[in-house]
Parts: sequence; structure tokens; C-alpha cells
Amino acid sequence: MLRGRIRPGDRVVDCGCGGGRNLVYLMREGFDVYGLDPNPAAIDGLRAWAAHLAPHLPPDHFRTEPLERSSFRDGFATVAISSAVLHFAKDDAEFEAMLAGTWRLLASGGLFFCRLASSIGIEQQVRQIEGRRHRLPDGSERYLVDEELLLRKTAELGGELLDPIKTTVVSGQRSMTTWVVKKR
Repeated sequence: MLRGRIRPGDRVVDCGCGGGRNLVYLMREGFDVYGLDPNPAAIDGLRAWAAHLAPHLPPDHFRTEPLERSSFRDGFATVAISSAVLHFAKDDAEFEAMLAGTWRLLASGGLFFCRLASSIGIEQQVRQIEGRRHRLPDGSERYLVDEELLLRKTAELGGELLDPIKTTVVSGQRSMTTWVVKKR
């Protein structure tokens, strides 16, 4: 937001929104926000936040749906947020479906902001379970990406990096990467 990439008038969808913590500021500032999550309790909580913070937003902006099969129309959003979601994929097929489901919601020229677990910086500390599923030093299991995969996906999606791929290693226990892409 400080870079001016998310502006008033943007239609923002949080893909895997949970209870909506990433949308609170945007709702307070009057943005046109949407959210989807497969957890009904999370969507109920988000609708309650919206009723309080942004009563102009209709309840159907927030839907109990999986990313892979969302009823939102293709290309309706100018910004798609995916924060701590894609690393819950069970395997390559689910990762691909979740990513494709998010990407299809984004309009041409739109911004995709993704934060997800990666092996970047902790390659020697993670243990492969199967495919890209790994056990992290913190004991959790995640689908982990690396820089090569993110660069390949950027090209395959027809996107362009808006920022270099950035990673934060949290006390040697896990690694969170930020991937920011513009849809061409």
C-alpha cells in the first residue's frame, strides 16, 4: 500500500481469507473487498467484521468456497491476496489448482500478493516427506516452494515480478517468502 500499488477503487479479493485479518484495514478505508475461505466459521466471523467496519459491503462478498472452485467471476479483482494459504496444499496437483483458482480471479494488469512457506534459507533444515511436502524445524508440515519454482510459475502464468522474491527466515524454524506478481 505504501508503494501505491493498492489504491482506492481497487477490488481486492483475499483468497483463503480466514477470519479476515488482512482485510480489516482495507474495510476501514472503504475498499471494495471480497474474501473466500472453505471454513464457514471464518466467513461468518469476516461477515461480522464487515457489518461493523464496512456495512456497505454485502454479505455475498464473503463466500465459503475453496479457491479451486470459487463462484466469483474470472478477472473481477484488481488485487488478489494469498497470505499463508498455498503452503497448505497436499501435493503438486492441489497447489496448481489453488494457484490457478486464485490467478483466474485477477484481472489483466492486476496485482497478485502471495506470502507462503518456502525452503529458501533453510534448505538443510527441512526434511522431505513426499514431493514438495516437507517437515520444517518447527515441527509443522508444509508444501514448500523455492525460487526456481516461483520464477517458473511467474513465467507460466504470464506474469511479471513487481518485486524481487523476498524471504524471511524465522529463527531457523521456518521460512516465509513474499511473491508479488503483475498479471499481464
